[in-house]
Amino acid sequence: MGAIDVPNFKFASAHETGVATSAPATTIEGSYSNPNTLASKCRAKRFTEIRPLIDAIIAAKGSCRIADIGGTEYYWNIFGSYVADNPVEIDLINLAKKPVKGANLQSVSGNATDLGHIDDNAYDLVHSNSVIEHVGNWDAMCRMAAHVRRLAPTYYVQTPYFWFPVEPHFRAPLFHWLPEQVRYRMLMTFKLGDGGKRHTVDAAMRGLQSSALLDKRQMLELFPDAEHKPERFFGLTKSLMAIRKGVEAAR
Repeated sequence: MGAIDVPNFKFASAHETGVATSAPATTIEGSYSNPNTLASKCRAKRFTEIRPLIDAIIAAKGSCRIADIGGTEYYWNIFGSYVADNPVEIDLINLAKKPVKGANLQSVSGNATDLGHIDDNAYDLVHSNSVIEHVGNWDAMCRMAAHVRRLAPTYYVQTPYFWFPVEPHFRAPLFHWLPEQVRYRMLMTFKLGDGGKRHTVDAAMRGLQSSALLDKRQMLELFPDAEHKPERFFGLTKSLMAIRKGVEAAR
């Protein structure tokens, strides 16, 4: 994880595959904190899509409350002092609470596919970066998408694109287009991604099935009320962004 487009998640068991996230690898945090890495540069560029949404809400309401599903503090640190300098409150929703330093940030435990305890429009903006591909099967993705669409008038969801030729989690060209039976053997033979070489079939299969990349039609189905934008890398679509501007953000 790190070079192309690194999600924040590693799943330790089949049970955890259906939840928002578990503890991120330290190497991911390192790539975020280094502004010269491609991962950090890509996320900083995405902020050009996110910041206008937040700014518009603040202009209309005086503040902005954000639910970041699968979010981390070091992700928001990429954007410098923006969070600290503005009336923004961010709930980082993950499997387990973690200590945070930022005064405007709060760690909250929650499952991306089971957020029914949170009221409709409890937030102004829902943000999710490279998460939905990790929550499990299609049914789990649909449940997460439904929560995203109801928790706030405005949302921003990003996910790596299936048809980009480099698989982002294992950083291997064409890897995700190969049969699963080939891929798990490759994980047991080579050190691919930050997970390193897997020594058992079980570990290799869990690694493979902890993520499922999406194409454009799948994202359109999950987020039919959003504007869909590609994120490009050397002319190729690298990831997909679904953005819905609520009443406040549209002003």
